[in-house]
Order: sequence, then C-alpha cells, then structure tokens
Amino acid sequence: MNSVGRPTAPSIDVETISFKSLLGGRGLLQSEKLIFEWDDYSRTGVDFADIAIDTSDLDGLIRDDLSLPGLTEPEAVRHYVRLSQKNHAIDLALYPLGSCTMKHNPRLNEKMARLPGLGDIHPLQPVSTVQGALRLMDSLAHWLKTLTGMPAVALTPKAGANGELCGLLAIKAAHEAKGQGHRRTVLVPSSAHGTNPATAAFVGYTVREIAQTADGRVDIEDLKAKIDDGIAAIMLTNPNTCGLFERDIIAIADLIHAAGAYFYCDGANFNAIVGRVRPGDLGVDAMHINLHKTFSTPHGGGGPGAGPVVLSEALAAYAPRPWVVAGEGGLVLEEHGEDASQANFGRMCAFHGQMGMYIRALTYMLSHGSDGLRQVAEDAVLNANYIKASLSDVMSVPFPDGPCMHEALFDDRWLEGSGVTTLDFAKAMIDEGFHPMTMYFPLVVHGAMLIEPTETESKAELDRFVAVLKALAEAALAGDVNRFKGAPYLAPAKRLDETRAARQPRLTYS
Repeated sequence: MNSVGRPTAPSIDVETISFKSLLGGRGLLQSEKLIFEWDDYSRTGVDFADIAIDTSDLDGLIRDDLSLPGLTEPEAVRHYVRLSQKNHAIDLALYPLGSCTMKHNPRLNEKMARLPGLGDIHPLQPVSTVQGALRLMDSLAHWLKTLTGMPAVALTPKAGANGELCGLLAIKAAHEAKGQGHRRTVLVPSSAHGTNPATAAFVGYTVREIAQTADGRVDIEDLKAKIDDGIAAIMLTNPNTCGLFERDIIAIADLIHAAGAYFYCDGANFNAIVGRVRPGDLGVDAMHINLHKTFSTPHGGGGPGAGPVVLSEALAAYAPRPWVVAGEGGLVLEEHGEDASQANFGRMCAFHGQMGMYIRALTYMLSHGSDGLRQVAEDAVLNANYIKASLSDVMSVPFPDGPCMHEALFDDRWLEGSGVTTLDFAKAMIDEGFHPMTMYFPLVVHGAMLIEPTETESKAELDRFVAVLKALAEAALAGDVNRFKGAPYLAPAKRLDETRAARQPRLTYS
C-alpha cells in the first residue's frame, strides 16, 4: 500500500512481455484500416436527392462507381484523428530533419490565413474585389526585397524547385537577350540540393560539378578551372548543405560575374541568415525563398508551398509576368509588358501564387519585426551549435573546426565496428519518440546525419533530444545491436523491406 491507502502497482518490465492486443490496438492508440478497407458501402454521411442528368453530350465519359465506403461524420473524424496519432508532428516534439526547417507554425498565422475575404479568395475574382489581397502581396514583395537587398521579386513560384526554374529561366532569357545563347553550362557544387542539377538539366543546361574542400566548402581552385565563356550561371546554397557558411562567397560572385555569368543562390537555408545578411550584398543575382521554411509554415506532405524569387538589377527585367502594379483604379496584376525581352520568358503558371502562404509569411514578418527576424537566425544557429557541441563527444563530426550554421552534421565513423548503421540508428529514434534526422544527405558525407533543431526549440527540449541520442549512441557502442536492427518496435508500422519494395512494387491498391 502507498501513503494514501491505494494499492501499489507492481513493477513490470515491458521489454520481457510478449503481448499482442486482440484487435491490433496499442493501449489508447486505436488500430485503423485504410479507407479502402472499410466494408460498408451502403451508406453515406450526407443525404443527396436522386437527380437525372442528360449525359448524351459527354460521349460516354461517365465516372464509374468509385467503390468508396460511406462514412458517417463521427467515423470520418475518428478516421483522420487516428491517422494523425500515427504520425510524428512538429506539435508533438522536436522535428530534427536537416535542410528542411521544420519549425513551429504560430497559430496567429493560421488565424490570419482564415480571415473572410482571404481564406475564401478565388483566383478568377474581378481585380476590383481583391484589392486587399493585392495590397498584401505588394507589402510581402516589399519586405522580401528589403530583407534580401534585391530590387525585384517574382512571387509566382510555388515552391523551392519551382523557384529554381524561375531563376534559371530569367538567366536564360537575359543571356539570349544579349545574344549569348551559347552559354549552356551551369556549375553546381558537389554538396548541392539535388533539385539544383535537376532544374538546370530541365531547362536544357549541361551541369558541371564543383569540388569541395576538406572543410566542406566550395573549392575555389576547382571553380576557377571550370569557368569559361560557356558558363551561364553557378547554383550555390549559402549557408551550404553541410550547414556551413561559404566564407569565400563574395570572391565566388566576383569570379562568376567576371566571366559574364550569373549567380543563382539556393535560398533553402535563408533561415540561418535572415535579418543578419542580405544576399544582394554578397553578389547574388537570383535566389528563391522558401516561405514555408524561412517564414514559419512547416513543409511536407505535398504542400502548400511558395518560393518567391528575388532578382538583382541585372535580371529584374526578366521576371515572369504577372506582377502587382499601381493602376488608375487601384492595384492590378500587370499581364503584358512593353519590354520585348519578356517574350523570352512569359508566365510561370496559370495563377499568381499561393495566397495562404503569402498571408502566413507576412504575418510572421510583421509579428516578429526586424529585431525578431534577426533573433530567428541567431537562435537557429545557437541551437544547432548546442546540438553539435553536446553530441560531438559521442558522435563524429566531419567538419569539426569552427561553428556550424542552422544545422549540425554528423557522419557514421563513430559507428564503425558496432554493427549499427545510420539507418538503424535513425529507426531506433522512433522508439524513443523522435522523428529521425535527415539520413545519408548530403552525399559528400558518408552515413550523414543532418540535424536542424530550428530556433523554436527550448533548451529543455534540446536537452531531452540530446539525452535520447546519447543514450542510443552508448547502446550502439556497447553492442546492443538487437535494439537497432529490428527498430522501430513500438511504431504502428514496422520497418519496410525496402529492397523488396523497390523490386516488387505494388503500384495500385487491390
């Protein structure tokens, strides 16, 4: 008995118990079928009257029965709540994906994005009815230009890779307008995001890789050796994908400009320098900004995203249409310019962008202010260096000299001889309640583990995360291989047979 007269529960070692619930649930976590596996197709949660439609003009293009089950409202709500309980979320714990900036999304942003007149806006509304939205876009454009020190911005691109496409199309148009269409090569560092060379190839450029120095930065001598009069641009991320600031960035820009080429900066890591460094001051000609990374909305799950591209004076004339300008009756979206060079590029997409992301980003900027945005970068860098310093005594660091920026990078040298791989270690993190960090990226680091804590994590949460990784590291080095090879043990779904999935994929549900 305890002090208040209640029976004391006996100590139980759950690791020694082989127990499976009768229906597949786990404690208060319900077992849940796929929506296709529900077996009641006879009902629906909404009553519709029978209607007769003349389909003679559809030439037989009639949708067949979708064979979807009917769900009542409680069943539909429970289905999605149960699915959400099987996912890790930024609202549950630290989300350590490196290069992804999974930080807290302030609820104020969501409240603003749902305001009447903005949350229900339609892209085909008359311009006279969306003056507030156009003013918001104009204000967002102003602050993006202010934060980057660039004179122009294209808001249209939907995400990072779409922004890369925008920037390279502007560069291509600029070269062709000057009669330099022969420039067909884009230089890309070996540590770049994979979308960089993919986008360059998509535009029709040849990609040449730039080597990396022993300390994780662009090899200037290799860059010099690969510059010629066929170079169109360099695509460089700063801070780079190893979590390091390219200290020779201005020298790189000078070399590229002297060769008649342009400097495209991948802005995926702008979160590390926002409010501290203006990319325009570094010689950047074009840079996309992931609004869904730098300005608060965690990305993933297919969207939504937005990747506006800021442009230097040299490229401003080649931005895609349309853009917001002041007209006689108010703000308008300018569709047709008199500048002939615009014919070399045109539109990026049917509509102008993602209004919800514009609202969230501007709300984030205005609620933080200039001093707050500066603190965003400072705290992001502080937290990443805290992670690096706290774990470097048990995990190996490929670039140990000096501080990192917004993300800490580890390799797998410390696991040699343990029988545990980077993948095993990451899977074991799931059993401890944390989403794995980014694995095996960047490719220039063997067995890479890339951790980005972001500025929104407290020291207490960082300490909890560090304690888990240290305990797992000690278990791996102590030879507790079974803990890792079968992990995750406690997740609703166990580890996939990735080899079989690749060789015998099931591409349709049956």
